[in-house]
Amino acid sequence: MVIEFIDFGQQPLSDAFRAPEQDDEEFFYRLAVGRCESCSMVQLLEEVPRAKMFHTDYPYFSSGSSVMREHFENTANTFLEKELTGADPFIVELGSNDGIMLRTIAKAGVRHLGVEPSGRVADHARSQGVHVLTEFFEEGTAATVRAEYGPADVVFAANTFCHIPYVDSIFAGLDALLTPGGVFVFEDPYLGEIVERTSFDQIYDEHFYFFSATSVRAMAERFGFELVDVERLPVHGGEVRYTLARAGARVPTQAVADLLAEESARALHAPATLEAFAAAVGVIRADLIALLRRLKDEGATVVGYGATAKSATVTNYCGITPELVSYVCDTTPAKQNRVTPGAHLPVRPAEAFAGSYPDYALLFAWNHAAEIMAKETGFSAAGGKWILYTPSVRVVG
Repeated sequence: MVIEFIDFGQQPLSDAFRAPEQDDEEFFYRLAVGRCESCSMVQLLEEVPRAKMFHTDYPYFSSGSSVMREHFENTANTFLEKELTGADPFIVELGSNDGIMLRTIAKAGVRHLGVEPSGRVADHARSQGVHVLTEFFEEGTAATVRAEYGPADVVFAANTFCHIPYVDSIFAGLDALLTPGGVFVFEDPYLGEIVERTSFDQIYDEHFYFFSATSVRAMAERFGFELVDVERLPVHGGEVRYTLARAGARVPTQAVADLLAEESARALHAPATLEAFAAAVGVIRADLIALLRRLKDEGATVVGYGATAKSATVTNYCGITPELVSYVCDTTPAKQNRVTPGAHLPVRPAEAFAGSYPDYALLFAWNHAAEIMAKETGFSAAGGKWILYTPSVRVVG
């Protein structure tokens, strides 16, 4: 049984950026989160149809961040050094996006395949020399890939596995596709970091599960797999990379035992912990709206920085309107000259930010704060201040 502990109300699709004149009805769903009493999995209570989220016009390109480009290049090199060392190795990536990781694999001449349902980003990956199958990954897809390419030594997913509610089909596919000693490696936002940082905006339609070592171990065991390694990652506000193998195929590392013990000591999955998180989120909402209203009354100009998917949760849950945040700047062409989901804040190119610096910038892309602030030194030099809201609302110069 899944017990609800927080409800963000009605929310739009987080990546549905609309034209200002678009007048058709916008899709909304209830964004609520609960914890499974038996396995500790934290998950959404309402599933959004996958075709509404991941489609031809999906606007997110992973390569837009230099930090993420470096991260995935290092990831690929790690696979090449440690897992893809046999004769004619083969790696499959679920949700390969624009090919940011597989590019390095392709340049090394290693057999690979990205499975990516969103047409535009898949086409970009192909233009970079990456082999891509434009499909959703599930049991049937795995059988097709196995028949054409043979077994995979590695199946990898980054910020993708947490999107997929139908884990039974995924594990059946992994069982069909992986070699006997093969591994499934995935990295996703870590529940422990979300709770510690009160980073509630990591909760939106695309993120169905919020993994921990405890819940991943239970999930893996259910399908005949075993959690054999974990690695903490600094990207995207704090993630964990999990490595699964068939039960008994590998000896779990000490890192697994350490993270399980840490989660137990923190009582990470306890109802009281999650209820305290929900209360802290309520405080952030009240503080952020109070700050924005005060700045408006003082005549200060405030804009948003980064039209991220997670900003949909912040703007709609907190009731942020164009009267409080006049626009959001973003580098993604597919989002520019449109409005944000639900809140309908205008999205302008990044050049608009430097063209006329505001007094304050609400940093929606806080997970790239160091990269952004290093880039926007002119804003700070002009006296501009950043508004951050995790783990609490504050203004920094």
